Parts: sequence; structure tokens; C-alpha cells
Amino acid sequence: MQASAVRLADPFYERETQQYDNPLPSREYVLQILAERGVPMPLAELAGALDIAPHELDFFDRRLRAMERDGQVVRNRRDAYLLPAKADLIKGRVEGHPDGFGFLRRDDGEPDVFLGPKEMREVLHGDRVMVRISGTDRRGRPEGKLVEVLERANSRVVGRVINEHGVMIVVPENRRLAQDILVAPGGRKKPEPGQIVTVELVEQPTKFAQPIGRIVEVLGNYADPGMEIEIALRKHDLPFEFSSEAKAQTRKLPDVVRKKDWAGREDLTKLPLVTIDGETAKDFDDAVYCERQGKGYRLIVAIADVSHYVDAASALDKDAFDRGNSVYFPRRVIPMLPEKLSNGLCSLNPQVERLAMVADMNIAATGEIRNYRFYPAVIWSHARLTYTKVAAALYDKDPAVRAELAALLPHLEQLDQLFRVLLKARAKRGAIDFETTETRMIFDDNGKIAQIVPEVRNDAHRLIEECMLAANVCASDFLATREHPALYRVHDSPSEDKLAKLREFLKEFGLGLGGGDEPRAADFARLLEQVKDRPDAQLLQTVMLRSLKQAMYSPDNVGHFGLAYESYTHFTSPIRRYPDLLIHRGIKAALAGEQYRPGDWEQIGLHCSMTERRADDATRDVVAFLKCYFMQDRVGEEFVGSVSAVVPFGLFVALDDIFIEGLLHISDLGSDYFHYDETRHALMGERTGKQFRLSDRVKVQLVRVDMATNKIDFRLIEGPLPVEAKAPPKVAEVVAAEVVPVEGKRARKPRSKKAEVEERVEATPAPVVEAVPAAAEPAAPKVRGKRTKKAAPEALAEVPVAPAVESTAAAAEPAAPKARGKRAKKAAPEVVAEVLVAPVGESVTAAEASATPKARGKRAKKVVAGQVAEVVAAPAIEPVPAAAEPVAPKARGKRAKKAAIATVAEVVVAPVLEVTPDAAPPAAPKTRGKRAKKAVAGTATEVPAASAAEALESAPPVPARRAGRKTTTKGSDRG
Repeated sequence: MQASAVRLADPFYERETQQYDNPLPSREYVLQILAERGVPMPLAELAGALDIAPHELDFFDRRLRAMERDGQVVRNRRDAYLLPAKADLIKGRVEGHPDGFGFLRRDDGEPDVFLGPKEMREVLHGDRVMVRISGTDRRGRPEGKLVEVLERANSRVVGRVINEHGVMIVVPENRRLAQDILVAPGGRKKPEPGQIVTVELVEQPTKFAQPIGRIVEVLGNYADPGMEIEIALRKHDLPFEFSSEAKAQTRKLPDVVRKKDWAGREDLTKLPLVTIDGETAKDFDDAVYCERQGKGYRLIVAIADVSHYVDAASALDKDAFDRGNSVYFPRRVIPMLPEKLSNGLCSLNPQVERLAMVADMNIAATGEIRNYRFYPAVIWSHARLTYTKVAAALYDKDPAVRAELAALLPHLEQLDQLFRVLLKARAKRGAIDFETTETRMIFDDNGKIAQIVPEVRNDAHRLIEECMLAANVCASDFLATREHPALYRVHDSPSEDKLAKLREFLKEFGLGLGGGDEPRAADFARLLEQVKDRPDAQLLQTVMLRSLKQAMYSPDNVGHFGLAYESYTHFTSPIRRYPDLLIHRGIKAALAGEQYRPGDWEQIGLHCSMTERRADDATRDVVAFLKCYFMQDRVGEEFVGSVSAVVPFGLFVALDDIFIEGLLHISDLGSDYFHYDETRHALMGERTGKQFRLSDRVKVQLVRVDMATNKIDFRLIEGPLPVEAKAPPKVAEVVAAEVVPVEGKRARKPRSKKAEVEERVEATPAPVVEAVPAAAEPAAPKVRGKRTKKAAPEALAEVPVAPAVESTAAAAEPAAPKARGKRAKKAAPEVVAEVLVAPVGESVTAAEASATPKARGKRAKKVVAGQVAEVVAAPAIEPVPAAAEPVAPKARGKRAKKAAIATVAEVVVAPVLEVTPDAAPPAAPKTRGKRAKKAVAGTATEVPAASAAEALESAPPVPARRAGRKTTTKGSDRG
């Protein structure tokens, strides 16, 4: 039939003609007509406007109803169709809350709409609805009124059976489903109260009735081994059974590589490729090989060729798409592909032929990838290696492991050389490298946690990661340069709002993030490098990490911010990630001069991103259950941990050593009103001014473990705790001399903790071997200046710690240097602190001091000071009968006086180890020039350095990092 001019005006007429034998007006054209008319249109009027023939009317009505279900149009009470936007209607997905209210996540990305308990009675978490803004709630948020339910998301629900007065109900395990489900009478399944079941909804909730369902599966008791995984699979709608069609297709696949599969492939079976994975891995996606090529390297990354066995649009492909990725639970894996493929035919097992897609790269000595090529090949993995074994051979130099890998060792060493080159290129590129703690659970025979230990990552992990990153970058570049559609792994830059909050937070620490309004990854990397040795590094790193967005899959290549790549995709794990399988198909199509078209790339990307988040949520639920089960017998115990998150209702605390997190509710922080400061990541006390911040150390008591909700609650015992210092190892008992304060002077606190620490480090006494029965009390220095008087008692408190061992008599009291200038007076007590610390060996009594040489020239004075530093640093051997009081040099300038006093302080402290007869230290040089005096003081600080081999105890404690836990660098690709 010849189309009318109205129908030909449809902008998508050609598309409709290709898809249907009897094409109808496209959805876009229907929306266009409604927008142009500007008023609601009944079915008959709309059909006339679109020139719908009588025999097409039923089909057109079906299309309109489908558009109505999708929320594209709305039908009012008069059965007229209108555009939702014109009626101020908003589409979105419901996100429920355990307390009965919810939110509408809008499709247009605008701020969420609050849905009160009354509106939530008619819907469940995940439903797609249409609402109208009806006002604002008490917090000023837009509040919506339900207009229509577009799509129901829940057909089956997993939950626990409860019998209330003869009425059986099912309480959903997903706490976002706030409504209990009534069980319809009858049915074949008769579960016991408390058992876990799957219920099929036969009636969805309405304004006046709860949802009703019938039990279709009884899973068992809550505490049965493995029950937590069964619950997570059903709670998060994870596909865990392959379709019958996929199973039949799998049975037809061969068990080995056939000769006909070699067609069009390069033979790499002689190349010593190896796989390097964890000890428990069973599916091996990748094998690597490296050799020197001129001044650069040739890197080969061979990836399992899954696309050869899984055809597009096949039953296996459909199941793989639905799953999106493999899910790794503790002790169980839900694979994306059947085990015959994932652990057998596609896995690059050792000593067997396997089909692979190869990225063959030529990398310069600077780490730049000069050129590359992709091709299908047949490989032969020469060994199945583990990270532990490779690290033992390359880095620990274990003779037994090196002997075992003797044939492969030269190739592994070249691989390590390339790894070092790639690391430098990574640093130059400015990729962000956050440190995180990964853990591993050790289970008992009953399938419950026996122990949680940190997962130690070594350079072998990072070696493989760098190789995979290189292959992924090449795959992305290959498709981008050929303008072939692809699913990129994108990581967008931080939002303006989060950047503003991050910068405001950093100001409190005197830090700044470079890059202006559009910082790059290198700016984050530089800031991380700047703060890595600070005691609050964990706090700063966590806040920086939370300012970044989540990575996702998209056909729009916006680059990868965290890795500092302009183009990046996933190519290296097609056994366990569906996007990688798509990339393999795209590369094969591009090599053949064709294009691979799986459908709407954007929708595929959204689906794959969703399955990735779904797997993370399911894994998190299982781990939370196992941790609660592990902690339920430890109620009442006290623990020390760090604040891992600050929320308006309290603190989440991660416990040391056992790596378990729980809630410290705001009501348990003390008798005060605490207010949440989002920018500072803190809870602030209104009356006391007490604050709790991210990464603060606290001591808590475990008060409750709720197995039904997988929640752990703590009570505050003490906190925030001060930063703990690392205790030095004890070799012998140290006896400290009694501290005598300055008579008539009141001891005051030092001005800063940093100055106190520096004083202690500089005044470190040399270690001794045997015990001293008694030590004389040192004389207090004479103080005249205000600041000097303030610091003197503190400095003196540090002074007389003179450890000893056997029979040492009394040590003479050295006189304090005379300080007249303001700065000199300030430094004087610190000098006395260092002067009085005279280390002793066996029977040392005193030491003598000699006159100072006269130095007149600026350079000459500097040289003399250096010579004195070398002379005084020589340890004595024989016993010293007596130690005379050192003579302070005469200092006339303000800075000179300060430097001269510091010089005497260092010169007099000469370590003595054995027994020395009359060894007297040389006198300090006399300094007159400003620069010369400054140089003498600087030189003298190096004088008393004793070798580490001579020391029996470590230096005094310094503040430890707050995190208190060993951290490891999280991988970018392999995780």
C-alpha cells in the first residue's frame, strides 16, 4: 500500500519499514505530533492526525499502550493521551528505605523526589513509577505523589517465614522491601517458622492491601552452611542456573582444540608463555611473555579466545549477557560461562593447546608503546605460575624456586625489567595509586570464618597488572583509530561540588589540590605523594578517594581519569566479563574490515555497569553475614579501631587486625548534641567541642550483633585516642635518673608536639650494655628569657635519662651555657638537654674538654667546623677517668649565639663504648661570621652519629600513622 504524505513525514519511516512488514508511525513521530498539537488527544483524534487506516487501529492502540507502560505518554481520566512533561509528571525508579519511606531516582538525572510512607504502600523497591511534585517535605526536599506504576520489578522475593497468630507471613531479606508479604492459604510447600523461602508474588501491593504471594521454594534454615550465598543470589536477582539451551550448546563443544580451529591463526606454541595468577584461581584468562628487542621490549599478552566458542546471539551469549560478569563469593563462584568453557576449553591451562587473541606490543625503554598488532593464535602455556612463586624467584631470590623455574627465569627477569619501565611511565603519566587494605577469609570445616587476614600483595601482582593495562590501552586505541563502536571503560573527572568540598577540607591541613577548576590525575597523584608520610595520610587519602566518581562502561569515550588514559577499555578477561567479550568481537570484525553491531551500545553499557554493581552488592551481603556470624560470640569484648566513615547518625568503625566494621551510634558518643559536618567528615559536639573525624582512633565495646539485619553495634569506651608512638624494642632494662625541676619555676607544656619530638630525636643517648647503680642529678640551666623559662623544665625533663649497667660512679654535672640573646635564650634549654646526655660503657666517670681553635675567615670557619665534626665523632676505647664541664663558645650575634650553643650541645655528646683512659674531645671552634656560625651549628648536628651496628636499642618513639594497619595497593585491572 502506498504510504500517505503524513506517514512519509515520519523521520524514522525507513527504520520502521525495515523492522515491520506493515509499519506504523514510530514512537518518536507520535510524541512529535502530541507536542505540536499541545493538547491531550483521544485515540480517534490521534489516529486521524497520523493517518491510521481502520485495519491498523488495533495495532496502533497496542503501540500506544506500550508507550504508556514505558512512561512515554500518559492517559488521563478522559482517555486522552498527553505528554508527561506537559503535565509536570516525572518518571523514575523507586528506591525504598527500611523505615517505610523512599525516593524516586529520576530518569532525567535531576535531584531525587521524596516519597512518603503513604505513597510507598502501593509500590516496592525497584518499581518504575510516574509521580507529580506535590510540595516539599520538612527538610526542604521535593515531595512526590504517585500517579501511575509503570513497571513492577519484583516477581519473586526471598525471606524468612514468621507465623503470627496462625497467619503466615514472609519478611523479605532485602530490607528495602519494607512491606511483609502475606502467604496465600494452601500450597504444597509447608515451611517451618524461621526457615528461608522464596515466595512468588501473586498480587502486588495496593493502597489498601499488602502484597500476597505463594511459597515456591524452601531453602532451609538460616544458619545452614552456604545459606548466605543462596539468599544473596535470590535477593539480588543473580542468574545462577544456565538455560537448557545453553547447556545443550555447551555439550556440543569439543574438549580440546581441533586441527580445523588452527585456520587463520599464528602458531605461538613454541613461545614460552606462562600464566601468573593467585593460588586458588581456576580460570586463566591471560598468558604473558617478554623479550628484549633492541633497546626496548617485545611484550606478548595472549588472552583466551572466548568469542571463537560463544557466538553472538546464541543461547550461551544470552546467558552471559544476563549475568554480565562472574561473581566471586567466599568459597564459591557463579561463573559467567559454563565450567566446561571457563575452567576448561577457554582457560589457558598449562601444557595444552589453546586458542587466543594476542596483543603483540613493541615498547620503548621509556615505557611508550611504539607499535602493536592484534591477531588470533594458538598458544601452549609452559607453566601455571602464582604470584607468590614469581615473587620468591624474582624478589626474594629463593634458591629452590629459582632452580625450579631455571628454564623460565630469563624471560621472567626480562618481564620484571619491563615492569620497572612501565612503572616509571605510570608515574610520569600521573596515574592515581591509592592504597587500600584487602582481606582474605580463612574458613573452618563448617564453612564459617575462622580468621580474617590481610591479603599481602607483592610486585608480581603489579607486574601482571601493568601488562594488562598495556594490552587494554592498545585494544582501545585499535578500535578508536578505526572508528569502530566499542564499550569503553570510562572514569569521569570529579564533579564541581565534590571538588569544592575536597579543597575546603584540604585547607584545614594547609594543603591544596593543583589543576584549578579541572584538576588532572597527576594533581591527585602529586598530593598523594606529598601526604603519604603524614600521620593523617589515611584520612586524607580516604577523602580524596571519595571525591572521585565510579568507573562504568559507555560507548562515549571520555577517558579514564584515575589511570590517566585518554582511551581505555577492557580486553583481558573475556571469561569473566561480558564487555571484554564484546571487545574481542569488535577487534575481529575490524581485522576483517567489518563492523560488529550487537545492538544499542549505550544500553549494553548501562546493563554491564548494573551487573557489576549487583555483583558487588551481593558479595558485600555475604561477607557481612559471615562477619556477623564470626562476631556473635564476642559480644562484650573491647577493641581498638579507626573511624572508616562519618554519617549523620554516627560513626562506622573498622576494627584493627580482624578487619570488621560496625556502627558506633551518635547516641553513644557522650552526653552532648553532635552535629554532622559533611565537608570536614566529622561529628562536632555542641557543648564540649569534642569532635570525631574520619580515621580517628577509638576504643569500643561490641554490644550487639543482629544476624537478621547483618548489623554490628559498638559502644564508645574511649576516644578519639592520641596518635600512638612506635615502642622501641627492649634489650635491657633502662633505669632513668630522677628528674629535678628548676627550683621556684613552674613546669609548662611545650609549645608544640613537633618540637618535643624533635628534641627527643636529637637528644638520643648512645646505647649502653651494663647497668649503672646510680646517676648524679644534673644541674638545672639558668634561664632568663620568657620563652627560655617556658621551655627549660620540659627540656630538663628529657635530659637525665642516662641508662647504665654495672659499676659506673657518678657523672659530673655540666654547666649550662649562658644565653643572653632572645633566640639564644630560647635555644639554651634544648642545648642543656643534649649536653647532659653522656652515654657510658662500663666504668666511665667523666670527660674533659679542650680549648677552641680560632677561625677568622668565613670559609675557613666553615672548614674548621667540618673538621671538628669528624674529630669528635670518633668513639673512644679506653676508660675515661673524669669528664670536665664543656666550655660554651662566645657568641655575640643573635643567630650566632643560637647556632653556637647548638654546636656545643652536639660536640660534647661523644659516645663511649669500651674503656678509654684520657680521651678528651676537641674544643668547638670559635665563630664570628654570621654564615660561618650558622655552618658550624649545622655541621655539629652530624657529630654524635654512632653506627647502627653498635646500638642495642632503637631511637626513641615517634608518632605512628593513625591507620595502624598495613595497606596494599589495589589493582586497577585484575580485581
